[in-house]
Order: sequence, then structure tokens, then C-alpha cells
Amino acid sequence: MAFDFSNLTVDLSAMPTTIDMGHAWLAGLVVVLLVLYVAKKGKPVEIEKVVEKEVEKLVEVEIPVEKIVEVEKVVEVEKIVEVEPKLKTATPDAALQLLSLLQQEARFIDFMQEDLKGFADAEIGAAARVIHEGGQKVLNEYFSFAPVRSEDEETRITLPQGFNASEVRLTGNVVGEAPFTGTLIHRGWRVTDVKLPKLAEGHDARIIAAAEVEL
Repeated sequence: MAFDFSNLTVDLSAMPTTIDMGHAWLAGLVVVLLVLYVAKKGKPVEIEKVVEKEVEKLVEVEIPVEKIVEVEKVVEVEKIVEVEPKLKTATPDAALQLLSLLQQEARFIDFMQEDLKGFADAEIGAAARVIHEGGQKVLNEYFSFAPVRSEDEETRITLPQGFNASEVRLTGNVVGEAPFTGTLIHRGWRVTDVKLPKLAEGHDARIIAAAEVEL
């Protein structure tokens, strides 16, 4: 309970003329209280200032994570496909017709199918002459020929890079790349014209020589 000093009055006439030790102590206490009251009344009252500070609220937001999709990497592999060269299919009629002409003029099939072991060299030579004459007649009548190389045989020639391998066949020690220098062993042959007779419709070209029946 607080003591109110505002209503406190001091009657000086009532103060004792003789101051003993107790009165002195009481007077000192009153003075101290007065001093404290005056000091407290004159002191400014401190008001605690309350400052509101804005506090940032940290909100945890859950961010959706995109699903990682594994994409298969497509690797293009170059596939090398070996394609067989297209071969031109030749009809056998022309070849069969040629065999028929050689058989007709030179008895070629008869000679090739004969077993020559029982014949003497002179007999074989005589038969070869007939075959040669008949075969030469067929070739000259139905074919035209020209040599592949114009140089004389047994001469030295040089084949440059890019030479036609279908026209010249290399033999012997073939090492490295063109140009090649070698000896011309054979000039080769090239057909420049073919004049085979036309076949009658319905003719069986597989019959090289008809069987002969003497009546």
C-alpha cells in the first residue's frame, strides 16, 4: 500500500523542545521520506514503447518435381548391304545354234565326244584338219573378229591406271597397282559382228544334230 505524503502536515508547535536520540532518528526518517517523495514526483515516467515489427513468415511451398522420363536414344547404324551385281541372262538359243553349225560343218561334237586313246597321232591329225576347215568356215561366215590389242605379240606394253580389266587379263607376278608394264603374250579377240541365221518358229534349238536313218 503506497503512503500519501500530500496530506502530511507538520505542526512545529508540537515539536518537543528537547530533541532526544529517538526524535532525531524519527526526524531524519521523515526527511528521507520527503526527499524520496519529491524525487519520485519530479521524475518523468518512462513509457515503454512497444514497436510492432513485421515478421516475415516463411512458408514452405512444395514445388512439384517433373517426372524424369527416360528417352531411349536412337542410334542410327549404317547398314552395309552387299548387293550382288545383276547378271544378264543370256538365252541359250544362240549358243545351241552355234554348236549346231560347228557340228554340221566340222563334226565338232563327234570329235569332242570321241575317245582318242585308241587312235594314232596321224589319225588324230587327219581328223583335226577336217574340224579346223569346217570350224573356220563357220566362224568366217557368221562372225567378224578383231584383235583386242593392236601391238605385236611378245612386245613390251604398259597398262595405265583405269585400264579395262575385261579386255586385258594380267598373269604372272601381279603386285601393286597400275601402271603395269609387261609382255603381250596374246592380243585377244573381240567379236565385231554376229550374223547367225534366224531360227524357224517352233524349231527346237536343243537338237544340235538330228539322228540319221538311211533307208
